[in-house]
Amino acid sequence: MMRMKTLAALATTLLLVALALNVPVAAADTQSGTWKMDPAKSKYDPGPAAKSITVKIESDGDNIKLSSDGIDAAGNPTHIEYTAKYDGKDYPITGAPNADTVALERPDASTVRSTMKKDGQVVMTITSVVSKDGKTRTSTFKGKDAKGQDVNNIVVYNKQ
Repeated sequence: MMRMKTLAALATTLLLVALALNVPVAAADTQSGTWKMDPAKSKYDPGPAAKSITVKIESDGDNIKLSSDGIDAAGNPTHIEYTAKYDGKDYPITGAPNADTVALERPDASTVRSTMKKDGQVVMTITSVVSKDGKTRTSTFKGKDAKGQDVNNIVVYNKQ
């Protein structure tokens, strides 16, 4: 009887340790956090650059909730938001002037590829890579803006 109680206590302890170890792994996704644009390191082609952008991301490695607030080059506030899965399927996006859906893929743990579409047509691909030290997120934008101009932007964000 004593041996059964010891085994049950050991099994319970191992289960609790396994659960405790699993929680930080899910919460520690490299994309998660608050990211603020570094204007000195960012390059907008064509310009002009946004005055500021702050991106808040909650991700568990399978799902992502993104909210971006900023001030555009003309001084107008911007707000973009979506909730999606890393499954390549289209999800609604709000606030993007040139897109109504986003599809996400995750080539590796530090990279997310976002495909923005308007009326089912691809208008922009954004590849976002978090640095090995987790302090910088670089997003490369390739496609067309709301006016149909070619976009080739590199936006660098610092983790807050």
